[in-house]
Amino acid sequence: MDELTPTPISRPTQPPYISRELSWLDFNDRVLHEAFDPRNPLIERLKFLAIFSSNLDEFFMVRVSGIGEFVDLGVDPGYPDGHHPKELLQKIRERLALRVAEQHGLFHHRLRQELRQHQIELLDQENLSEALAAKVTAYFDREVFPILTPLTVDASHPFPKMANLSLNLAVIIEDPETKIQRFARVKIPDSLPRFVTMTDWEDGEAANLIWRGMPLEQMIARNLKTLFPGMNLVAHYLFRITRDGDFPIKEAEADDLLLAIEQEISKRRVDGFVCRVELDPSMPAVLREQLSKDLGVQPEDVFEIEGLMNLKDLFFFASLPVPDLKYPDWTPLIPPRIKSALALHAGRSAEKDTRGLFEEIRHGDILVHHPYESFGSSVEAFISEAADDPDVVAIKMTLYRTSGDSPIIKALIRAALNQKQVAVLVEVLARFDEANNIVWAKKLEQAGVHVVYGVVGLKTHTKTTLVVRREGDGLRRYVHVGTGNYNSKTAHLYTDLGLFTCHETFGSDLTHLFNYLTGYSRQNAYEKLLVAPLTLRSGMVSLIQREMNVARAGGEARVIAKMNSLTDIDMINLLYEASQAGVKIDLIIRGVCCLIPKRPGISENINVVSIVGRYLEHSRIYYFQNGGQEELYIGSADWMTRNLDRRVEAVAPIETPSLKEELKMILNILLEDQRQGWDLESDGVYRQRTPLDETHQRSSQEQLMALAIERDQVFPEAESDPE
Repeated sequence: MDELTPTPISRPTQPPYISRELSWLDFNDRVLHEAFDPRNPLIERLKFLAIFSSNLDEFFMVRVSGIGEFVDLGVDPGYPDGHHPKELLQKIRERLALRVAEQHGLFHHRLRQELRQHQIELLDQENLSEALAAKVTAYFDREVFPILTPLTVDASHPFPKMANLSLNLAVIIEDPETKIQRFARVKIPDSLPRFVTMTDWEDGEAANLIWRGMPLEQMIARNLKTLFPGMNLVAHYLFRITRDGDFPIKEAEADDLLLAIEQEISKRRVDGFVCRVELDPSMPAVLREQLSKDLGVQPEDVFEIEGLMNLKDLFFFASLPVPDLKYPDWTPLIPPRIKSALALHAGRSAEKDTRGLFEEIRHGDILVHHPYESFGSSVEAFISEAADDPDVVAIKMTLYRTSGDSPIIKALIRAALNQKQVAVLVEVLARFDEANNIVWAKKLEQAGVHVVYGVVGLKTHTKTTLVVRREGDGLRRYVHVGTGNYNSKTAHLYTDLGLFTCHETFGSDLTHLFNYLTGYSRQNAYEKLLVAPLTLRSGMVSLIQREMNVARAGGEARVIAKMNSLTDIDMINLLYEASQAGVKIDLIIRGVCCLIPKRPGISENINVVSIVGRYLEHSRIYYFQNGGQEELYIGSADWMTRNLDRRVEAVAPIETPSLKEELKMILNILLEDQRQGWDLESDGVYRQRTPLDETHQRSSQEQLMALAIERDQVFPEAESDPE
C-alpha cells in the first residue's frame, strides 16, 4: 500500500441499512481524503487533518461512549443494520486504527516536509542546535515552568483527576538514594499556545523562515528535570484521554435548569468516564497497564499514536500569513436585493434610514445564500435594524448556537434597552455549547430580555426570527427562517440559506410557534410551516406519498433532498417504497446516510451524493416535482428521528417563482459536482467522482461563488407584492 493513499474500505453484502456509526466513519474518511488530495492548498490540507481529529474527538465523546455503555450493561438496543454493540465497537476500532495511522503518516512523512519547503518549520526537541536549545530552556524557565504542577502518584497522593481531551506527560522518576521508582503526571497547560513560536528569536537560524516553532509538550519534556530536582528522570511518555461527553439532565425535575446544567458541565470535564486513551507506543507495558487501571479503560480503548498527538491543533497554521498556501480569499457579497435597497435609500436622508430592508422585504420575499452572500448585511442587519427602528415593537427569535462576540446578542440587548418587547429562546442544551449559551442567556436577562429555555423534553433547533412592526393603522410581521445558526463565524464556513418574508400566513405561523415555545399552547396546525414534532414528519411523508401516486399513475415523479444526515428508518423505508413505485430520488447528504441506494428491487431509483469541500454543506433543501407544480422547502431539520420527533424544527415553503428557480439551480449544481462529489454505491461504499478532464474539475462551491459574483452586477426588480 502506498503510505500516502487512504486505504479503501470494502463491505460484504449487507441488510438494507448502513450502521449510523460506520456511515459517520465513512464521512470522516472523506474529510481525511481532502487532506491527502494534492489539489488542495497545503494549509487547507492541514486544516482537513485538524477537522478529522476534531470530528473524531466528538465521535468518541458521544457515539463510542454510548455504545460502550450498552456493552457494559449487556444491552442490545437493536440497531437496524443488525450489529450487536460489541461487534460494532470492534469494527469501529479496527477502522480507526487504520485511519489514524494513515492520518499521522500523512502529516509526518509528507505535509511536515512540505511545510519546511515553504519556510515553515516545526522543530523536534532532538534537532535543536546548541544555541537554540539554550534559548528554549530560557523561555521554559521564564514562561512555562511557573505554570506547571507535577503530580506524583503514591500512597499519599491518589491518582489525579484529568480533564477531558487534556495532553499529559507520564513521567517515571527514581529516588537516587532508595532507587524506588514512582509515577508522576504533568499536564500540558491549556493556557499556553500548543506551538511555541520561535521565529523571532535572535539566533540567525530563522532569517529565511516564515515561521518556526516547536510543540509545547516537547519543550516541557526537554526540561522535566527542572520539575523534579534531586530525582533521576527515568523516562517520559505523552498520553491524552477522552471522556464521555453526554450528561443526563432531567428537565422536569430541575428546579433551576441553568444551575443544573452548569453543575453538569463542570462535572463532565473531569468526571465523565474515559472512553479513549491515546499514548506513545513506546510506553512500557507496566506503565500502560497501571494507567489503564487507574483510568478504568480496557486494552481495546487504548490507541497508539506515532509522533505529534492531537492534530486538531494544526488549525494553528491557518493563522500564518501564507495566502499562496490557502484557498483564495472570499468575501461574502451583499445580496443583490439588499444591495439595491441600500443604494435606493442611501441618499434619502443624512440620518440613518433603518427602513430600507423592511421596505425591500415588502416588495417580495428575499432568499440569501451564505457564505456566498453576506450574513452580516442580511441577517445581522435585519435584527440590528429592528433593534433601532422606532416602529418595531417586538422581536422574537431562537438561538441554538451563536458566536462569542455576537452582533446579534448586542442588537437584542439594544432592542430591550430601546423599550421593545424582546423574547429569545436560548437552547441551553446545545451539545458542547451549553456553557457559552448560558453566558449569553444571563446577559440577555440582565438587559431585560425575556429569556426562555424551550419546551421540556425537546431541543429547540429551529432557526427563526419574528419582527413585529407598526405600519399605518396596524401591525406587520416580518419573518426570517434559516437553515443555519445565528452565528457570524460559522456563516463564513457553512453553506446555509435564509428566507425573509412578510407574508401574513408566515407571520401567523411563527407567532403560533413562539407561543408554543414561550407559553402554554396546544397549537398543532400551521398553514405554511412544517413544524416538528407536530407536522413535519407527516408533512414530508405526505409529500413523498404524493410523488408515489403520480408515479403509479404513469407520471414523472421526482424527489431531491439535501440534508446533513439521513438516519430515520421510517423515512428510509418510505424512500425505498417510493423508489419501487418509480419515483426518481436524488439525495445530497454530506454526512451520515443509513440508506443504501441502487439496490435492485429496493432502491434502484435512488442516488446518493456527498459533497465535502471548502465549506461545510449545512443547508437543507427539499424538492418535490408534484406533477409539474413544483414545491420546495428549506429549514433546519434533517431526516433524523431526533429532528422529526424530539426537536422543535421549522421548514418553510419557498413560493416565489424566481426563488424556486434559484434553489433548483443550486440543487442541480450540487448534483453535478465532479470535483468534490462522492457517490454512494449499492455495496455501501463511497467512491469519489473522477472528472473527464481539467475543464470538468470545477467544484460546485466554486461555481456558486462565481454565480454570486455574476448576480452582484445586477439589481433585480421585485417580483410580486406579498398577499
